[in-house]
Amino acid sequence: MQLADHHAEAERLMTICNACRYCEGLCAVFPAMEMRRSFGAGDLDYLANLCHGCGACYVDCQFSPPHEFEVNVPRTLATVRARSYRDHAWPGFLRSLFDHNGLAISLAAALGVAGFILGFVLWHQPAVLVEAHRDPSSFYALMPHEAMVTLFGAAFLFALVALAMGFRSFWRAAREQIPEPVGGGSLLQALRDAGTLRYLDGGGVGCYNEDERPTDNRRFYHHLTFYGFLLCFAATTSATLMHYLFDMPAPYAWYMPPKVLGTLGGLGLIVGPVGLFLARIRRDPEFNDAERSGINTAFIGMLFGTGLTGILLMLLRQTPAMGILLALHLGFVLALFVTMPYSKFVHGIYRYAALVLYALERRRLGSEAHRS
Repeated sequence: MQLADHHAEAERLMTICNACRYCEGLCAVFPAMEMRRSFGAGDLDYLANLCHGCGACYVDCQFSPPHEFEVNVPRTLATVRARSYRDHAWPGFLRSLFDHNGLAISLAAALGVAGFILGFVLWHQPAVLVEAHRDPSSFYALMPHEAMVTLFGAAFLFALVALAMGFRSFWRAAREQIPEPVGGGSLLQALRDAGTLRYLDGGGVGCYNEDERPTDNRRFYHHLTFYGFLLCFAATTSATLMHYLFDMPAPYAWYMPPKVLGTLGGLGLIVGPVGLFLARIRRDPEFNDAERSGINTAFIGMLFGTGLTGILLMLLRQTPAMGILLALHLGFVLALFVTMPYSKFVHGIYRYAALVLYALERRRLGSEAHRS
């Protein structure tokens, strides 16, 4: 079966790189490439999701533009990677959501939910939006707790199912040439590699951005964003446990786990996405897939909006601004949940899956070398 255009270009480059092998020490992509003599669509999706886009291979390559071979591995694999998010998304009829206007669609969803909540309150109890709120239960004057749990629980469940189905599709395609059973060692190795962004260092010198001076800035902002998201998730989880297991409803004192975790996570979701956005617009365009930049901007925009509205809501909870801020925060969180399977959020899942498969391949290679 003939490969799509984005896969065909990646196959061409991998064939050239497989003959050269100058960059084999830079990251996981090239050792994994060397274990293959042909490249199907699943193989290329796997290699593309192993790539962290550090740019080192472009800088080091003797065949990069303006050479007639025009070898640009970072941009080509960025295109394949973005297409893999779309190709494996579930359900299929929603795959085209972020082809062009990801940021606009995400913002429209967030503001639409916020507008619906505000409209509902204005219709039934408009005073809630203009008065100071000192009652601990004032959050639920805007939206009852049961309605909030039902709405967000349904959105989160949908996101989990869609993400699981997308992962299943990617996993099946990517492991066609890797039949080994997955063990705990491979899972742990991939977790370490993902948690430290091991392959975002250009072989040890750092990531290339706007010039040929490598830095670790992208790794730092990725860490702030990723761990900020995890802290916010931990804050929500701890609040849920405290509410249902210990009969301790919100709001919480500043020293309680939901407040501490949420504050730290919210700050991470403000600083991290801003840093990633600035790094993207300053970066050498040769590294980026410009046609699909909207999917990246949409995701970091949703994370930034979630973090900013959450911090502002915490600071201004007892003021008349609480109602509008709560509606905006709920809008961003709900939009983030619903759009997760069709945003760059999936890159973390697919990348971890690719790192697990790479760990399996390394173990196989080590076993074969030991036997020989």
